[in-house]
Amino acid sequence: MQWLKILTPLLLGASLASTVAPVSAQTRGDDVLLEMQKAFRQKDKQKLTALLPGARGHVLEPWAAYWELKARIEEATQDEVDAFLQRYAGSYQEDRLRNDWLLLLGQRRDWERFMDMHFKFRMRDDKEVQCYALNVDQMLGKATEEGAELILRNWYGQRELDDGCAYAASELYANKKIKANDVWRKARLAAEANRLRAVAKAVQIVAPEAAGGLREAIDSPTKYLTGRATARGKMKQEFIVLALIRMAMSDPAQAANMLDNKWGVQLSAEERNWLWGLIGKQAANSLSPDALGYFNNVTRDADLNDDMLGWRVRAAMRAGQWKVVSRSIDAMSAMGRTDPTWVYWRGRAYLSNRPGDEDKANAKRLFESIAGTSSFYEQLAREELGQKLTTPPAPSPLTPEEIAGARANPGLNRGLYAILLGLRSEGVREWNYATNLHNPGGLNDRELLAAADLACKQEIWDRCINTSERTKSFIDATQRFPMPFRSSVVDHSKGIGLDPAYVYGLIRQESRFIMDARSHVGASGLMQVMPATAKWTARKIGMTDFTPDMIYDRETNITIGTAYLKLALDDFDGSMALAAAAYNAGPGRPRNWRNGPVIDAAIWAENVPFTETRTYVKNVLANTTNYAAILTGQPQSIKSRLGTVGPRNAAEPEPNKDLP
Repeated sequence: MQWLKILTPLLLGASLASTVAPVSAQTRGDDVLLEMQKAFRQKDKQKLTALLPGARGHVLEPWAAYWELKARIEEATQDEVDAFLQRYAGSYQEDRLRNDWLLLLGQRRDWERFMDMHFKFRMRDDKEVQCYALNVDQMLGKATEEGAELILRNWYGQRELDDGCAYAASELYANKKIKANDVWRKARLAAEANRLRAVAKAVQIVAPEAAGGLREAIDSPTKYLTGRATARGKMKQEFIVLALIRMAMSDPAQAANMLDNKWGVQLSAEERNWLWGLIGKQAANSLSPDALGYFNNVTRDADLNDDMLGWRVRAAMRAGQWKVVSRSIDAMSAMGRTDPTWVYWRGRAYLSNRPGDEDKANAKRLFESIAGTSSFYEQLAREELGQKLTTPPAPSPLTPEEIAGARANPGLNRGLYAILLGLRSEGVREWNYATNLHNPGGLNDRELLAAADLACKQEIWDRCINTSERTKSFIDATQRFPMPFRSSVVDHSKGIGLDPAYVYGLIRQESRFIMDARSHVGASGLMQVMPATAKWTARKIGMTDFTPDMIYDRETNITIGTAYLKLALDDFDGSMALAAAAYNAGPGRPRNWRNGPVIDAAIWAENVPFTETRTYVKNVLANTTNYAAILTGQPQSIKSRLGTVGPRNAAEPEPNKDLP
């Protein structure tokens, strides 16, 4: 680790260097830190305690001490926790342990200690802790309507079972601050997400006597629905709803048939509307032409949530029904309507069907509210206003004092050191805390610019990009859209007829230029190539000496990644949107997704069924447009890169069916 010896003096800012051991001791402790991380992941409490003395004085000592105490936090005393908080005051680890202790105090219902500890909590980003705190407000008579709404929003948003928000919601229900329908809604959302323990927890709050009947409804929905003739009473109606939800997730047509021919007349209007909204959503997610027909059975849009309404918008755009687009977006919550996605499409709806002056003015107002240079819908809105994308002017250069301030920040130093040592997860969390959460509101724009500069100079490109993206008053394009390995990327791209901007746009989304990146599914390296894909592509391009370990070599990764992207682009008639989808989700899915009407590729991209791939395609196209502006120095159009998407021309040769 000779490179860390060289970097340590640079990374240790003056305020931190005075409190840690000399560089030689730092490097001796590196192996201890790596062993401790491994022991922490293995939940080896004894080994952590034995190793801790060897980490004393190391720049990452706060992490070592955190792992050791966190591993045995269930048995820890308040005095031990207080001693830790005092020793590492002001650090990420101090507030991280405070977060962990607050969760434990909440579970123990130790509200006096919770209140004292929460007062000093800085991050305030844990929804479960937030719910516990709001519950304390209720106990003290300080509850507000906004607080109850926040508890419900947090509870609805949590896919996994938690104690904090479920407990706070149960207390609200017991105190008649929320209605039974609010609790049943959580059960419905959990059933849709296949989180059955969360379903049971919600039902326990509102109908504790009904646990036995619930199991059959959610475990065997077909048997439950066919074996009953009536649903008398609120509880039984909701069980029918839960069973239909479970059925709809795998077979929306069957659920629609059951709802239409048997159960609909026995349910309330709100229950029917929810189910038709869910069935319509599932059909829209499958790109089924039946989706709008299901949605048409909804009699009151207010009974649908924003997710259902969003899928109705998508289905309506595919069908060219812009009045339905308008109505659906208007029915969303205030928060939903401000999402740039729906702001843009509401503007487009105003411009459909021979708009008048008022429609044009309304559309312009909406586009102006989101127009920018960074994201997909910012760029599309900008083009609707007649402005192509250009590289923003650079901010004023950093002063020596601003640079020195970033270099002296202990949290940034520890974050970089951890990343360079190989503790990427810990380093990223430390860095994000230092930039976003240590001070209320996070670092200001100039401080963020200096922090991003520090990361860029160390070639920690993901922290460089992510930190720079948080500036609001200016944009530094060189930080947000860096071009490492420029000669390799440009030469390989041009050599096979690829736009280098497209390759950079994809790499930025895939790996953020992290050379050793590895995804949860096994994709590796700069261009995140799967092992089987790498082997196939190497054979396709005549790379006879390829071995699997070569994918971690930068040049090999770029060679294979660009070659595969070119093959995918050719396979999809030059459509950047389709090829990006193929790169992310495999070619088979976008081959199916392109079937149907010929539509604007922006509409097609918004209808991609997988959330990850939908986001990926939009980000790659937006990145590409920015890189093109930087590389060419000329104004760029995202619309020209989108074009239209439709079925493959049957007269054209069959696609390369073995493309993995």
